Amino acid sequence: MIPVENNTMRRVVRQSKFRHVFGQAVKNDQCYDDIRVSRVTWDSSFCAVNPRFVAIIVEASGGGAFLVLPLHKTGRIDKSYPTVCGHTGPVLDIDWCPHNDQVIASGSEDCTVMVWQIPENGLTLSLTEPVVILEGHSKRVGIVAWHPTARNVLLSAGCDNAIIIWNVGTGEALINLEDMHSDMIYNVSWNRNGSLICTASKDKKVRVIDPRKQEIVAEKEKAHEGARPMRAIFLADGNVFTTGFSRMSERQLALWNPKNMQEPIALHEMDTSNGVLLPFYDPDTSIIYLCGKGDSSIRYFEITDESPYVHYLNTFSSKEPQRGMGYMPKRGLDVNKCEIARFFKLHERKCEPIIMTVPRKSDLFQDDLYPDTAGPEASLEAEEWFEGKNADPLLISLKHGYVPGKNRDLKVVKKNLLDNKPSANKKVGLIGPAKGVADGVGTMQNEAKLDEILKEIKSIKDTICNQDERISKLEQQMAKIAA
Repeated sequence: MIPVENNTMRRVVRQSKFRHVFGQAVKNDQCYDDIRVSRVTWDSSFCAVNPRFVAIIVEASGGGAFLVLPLHKTGRIDKSYPTVCGHTGPVLDIDWCPHNDQVIASGSEDCTVMVWQIPENGLTLSLTEPVVILEGHSKRVGIVAWHPTARNVLLSAGCDNAIIIWNVGTGEALINLEDMHSDMIYNVSWNRNGSLICTASKDKKVRVIDPRKQEIVAEKEKAHEGARPMRAIFLADGNVFTTGFSRMSERQLALWNPKNMQEPIALHEMDTSNGVLLPFYDPDTSIIYLCGKGDSSIRYFEITDESPYVHYLNTFSSKEPQRGMGYMPKRGLDVNKCEIARFFKLHERKCEPIIMTVPRKSDLFQDDLYPDTAGPEASLEAEEWFEGKNADPLLISLKHGYVPGKNRDLKVVKKNLLDNKPSANKKVGLIGPAKGVADGVGTMQNEAKLDEILKEIKSIKDTICNQDERISKLEQQMAKIAA
């Protein structure tokens, strides 16, 4: 625990409405049991959640896989339950799209990023075909992070020390930041409107980067002096919060102003455990939750404008150590129970939801706990963001609870894929003497290819229609049995 430094800290914390936030693990029958959580040695959270699904990276033979379970599918998960299993190497990181609750991205040791569309009611068969495969990294991809406000913009970072920003709607890499990091990137965080990113790296530097200008805006060497992994995240006010280790291997947390990174605004030492601290941040309440890998506790802090800026609130403790942690977006919480955070704690063989609540006597909607929060609508299209526009998240009220709407399917339109091929053929034709003949052959070949592709698309559509009919028949039969 952080020592209480002076009376001001003691006074400020006591006055906070989050002083008595308490965590509670759900009952056993509301956990997800019999899951073989991945054993990969990688410091990501291994779990991603949204108001519809919980996704967990699992052990898989001959490749990489993750489970996607509808939130209500608690209890024992059958060994034969379908997985998302298109990667040829272990999956290292997953992230749900903030603008579509059925789209998830995964990064893997096979050097690729894949984007998947999950059926509305979850998986009935294993999913092996992603909507799009993003290839551009030369080493394993350990980080994927969706843009907070622009549709279809995805960032990935690999062990090739490169960060690539993709337009998922066209399957193209539009920004490649490959020479900014001299060593492995531990994590990447977008700021609130997605105009900047901050990164923590093995070279002990914290960098604030403008990805579109491809320049480093601010940098701090030895933000934490220890050799173990750091984390850096943006806060809503533009400051950067970091976790790391001191030279004596004590865990530290710090707060920085990117306009002046010489000295931290605040620096606190915590304990001497060696688990990497994963920070989860709620911009609506300015609370940061720290979950150490291998710890059995979640510590939480409130960030304010008054010294000492980072105020220790409390610790949720349990018996079992955590292998990873998922964090529910605000719109997935139960506002009627004054729930301000929900974590999905990974054990060796199960996933256990933990609910954080502010005790209140009134049953009325507590608008001081639930200011308008980021909703599922994108504020910008990918093209607008790449052209230089910025926009804050579109906010929604949680007064009547959040009802997930219908998500549109992710469609990937590969730009000029067929247009490019005839031009390549034409170039070949120019080399040989029979220019016209080569041109003609090239065009015919392309027309044949186009016909082939169109036929294939038609046959896939037919298959889907047949499957839809079959599913609806089965559903009717199930309904009759249930009745």
